[in-house]
Amino acid sequence: MGMGVNIRNKIAWRAAQEVKDGMIVNLGIGIPSLVPNHLPDGINVMVHAENGILGIGPSPVKGSEDENICNAAGYPVTTVSGSSYFDSSIAFGMIRRGYIDITILGSLQVSEKGDLANWIVPGKRIPGMGGAMELAQKAKKVIVLMNHIDKNGNSKIVKECSLPLTSKSCVDLIITEMAVIEVTNEGLELIEVMKPYSIEDVVKNTNAKLKLNDSIIHIA
Repeated sequence: MGMGVNIRNKIAWRAAQEVKDGMIVNLGIGIPSLVPNHLPDGINVMVHAENGILGIGPSPVKGSEDENICNAAGYPVTTVSGSSYFDSSIAFGMIRRGYIDITILGSLQVSEKGDLANWIVPGKRIPGMGGAMELAQKAKKVIVLMNHIDKNGNSKIVKECSLPLTSKSCVDLIITEMAVIEVTNEGLELIEVMKPYSIEDVVKNTNAKLKLNDSIIHIA
């Protein structure tokens, strides 16, 4: 089940609402890389990438890309005023010292304890774990953006991850095309439902126990 551009942008828009003025944010590949296009006007955010850049702006207009300026996935990016460049060891030093306010990552599975499995499907070729392990451990807030169900119709939000873990109990918030779910000490709590889905749809497609918030918001 491929995901339409509009749905991907809706998820990225919702994630952008978590970003506040003055934050340092690290974005994973896929849907998270769309977040800069949805940041509210008037907020200054420094987007960090593991390859050694702080201050990534929106995607460049086709034809105006600079081959030397890319994000950790190798995609062309622009920079904002006040941006800086450094090597990967400094980039990882920033992560490991806990300077990243929010990391927004994709994932293959998230467990009800907030365990993250996002780096390998056994038997498939993989580029490597990248910075996901450090980011998941050290960022002040970890947000996962992903499809609610995989292409075989299985829930990606599970009681226990069946795939190898990137990091244990690190996820704070999950945003899918169906819902926004908070990971709390008491387990998963459904706080928002994305239209056209209903609360029943979310519960039915979540393979883990969901506590329903008293005032669930429906997002158009």
